[in-house]
Amino acid sequence: MRQSVGRVSPRVRSSRGKAAGSGFWPFSLTRQKATRGCPCGYFGDPQHHCVCGPLGVERYLARVSGPLLDRIDIHLEVPAVKYRALADQGAGEPSEAIRERVDRARVAQRDRFANRVGVYANAHMAARDIRAFCRVSDGADALLRTAITRLALSARAYHRILKIARTIADLDGAAELQPKHVSEAIHYRSLDRRGLG
Repeated sequence: MRQSVGRVSPRVRSSRGKAAGSGFWPFSLTRQKATRGCPCGYFGDPQHHCVCGPLGVERYLARVSGPLLDRIDIHLEVPAVKYRALADQGAGEPSEAIRERVDRARVAQRDRFANRVGVYANAHMAARDIRAFCRVSDGADALLRTAITRLALSARAYHRILKIARTIADLDGAAELQPKHVSEAIHYRSLDRRGLG
């Protein structure tokens, strides 16, 4: 399972019929996983009181495998949305503006990986690609160093943060990763920040 989650073309085994044996089948998939923050589901909810206690929350979240979390690019805590925010139609960036930024970022990635076989998006970068394409400013490097040390992040988490930061920088039209890009990428690793990754 860990091999499958971490690879774009994992080895797949079959014991049936003509497909018996194993081989590599290239595919790409989007994995989404969801969990509550605790057994009662109210940990961190400002509207409800969590009855689990710190030890119950810790025990519950410890069931999520660290190596599995390392292989998930983004983990976020998503709070309940209040009605006022749902009903407010005028708030936020217009869809057309978002589409234009995404299109520019995709073109930048296509151009960046034009000479790389099997790599067409930042998410597919190997370590050598990360070294080549994720140049960080001095401020971003200092922020990364602090995060790696304080949060005791793994090498895999470090690489995932750089890939996410590269995408954020692409959306921003920036060639070099700045502190704001790295900071946002670290924010998208919320379970690492809790010390669970």
